[in-house]
Amino acid sequence: MQTKFKDLTILYVEDDDIIREQALIYLNKLCKKVWEAKDGLESLEVYEDYSPNIIISDIKMPRLDGLAMAKKIRQTDKHTPIILATAFTDTSYLLKAVELQLIKYLVKPITSAKLLDALNLAYDAIHQDDELIIEIGVDSIYDVLNKTLIINDNIIKLTKNETLLLGLLAKKKNKTVNYQEIENTIWIDDGMSMDTLRSLMRSLRNKLQDIHIENVSGIGYKLNF
Repeated sequence: MQTKFKDLTILYVEDDDIIREQALIYLNKLCKKVWEAKDGLESLEVYEDYSPNIIISDIKMPRLDGLAMAKKIRQTDKHTPIILATAFTDTSYLLKAVELQLIKYLVKPITSAKLLDALNLAYDAIHQDDELIIEIGVDSIYDVLNKTLIINDNIIKLTKNETLLLGLLAKKKNKTVNYQEIENTIWIDDGMSMDTLRSLMRSLRNKLQDIHIENVSGIGYKLNF
């Protein structure tokens, strides 16, 4: 059983009594305190009263839905990790999740494994000072936790290695990332050849449109913005 969550408090918001009760049983085993709410309006009251460390909420709820609740909270609170769950796999939801700087977008049914994964992401967000949403170009952002590239409100699909490379460059935006750092991030077990790196860089640049990655001769690469 995970112990690193033992000092965390959570607000769990779900209008379905059975789903909410099952989640509460699991979360209470992991965390210091779990508060519950049945809809968005009730959740705002609990949030104001107790300031939970993490918020987990369904999207589709009566009176006030999860997205509207998150938007209300984000007007004054940019840091509390918010995780939203829905039965729908719609790209527009993911775009809205990025806009509201949400930690995770969970697709129902919500299992203990999915909850644990989301809690781990939220824990990392609480315990790091790094930017979670990095602006890397005009109308272009990189969502660090969800490893998602969005350009002009479109999600750009990346391969695993493209994602690793872009994530490294984005986190060190305007600084040179040397070849050794790239090898240690992507090819630590297999070793890196310059031909392989150049091929990966070409494929990434083709997807980045106007985002500029500079080749720093003999040293590495730098994402400039």
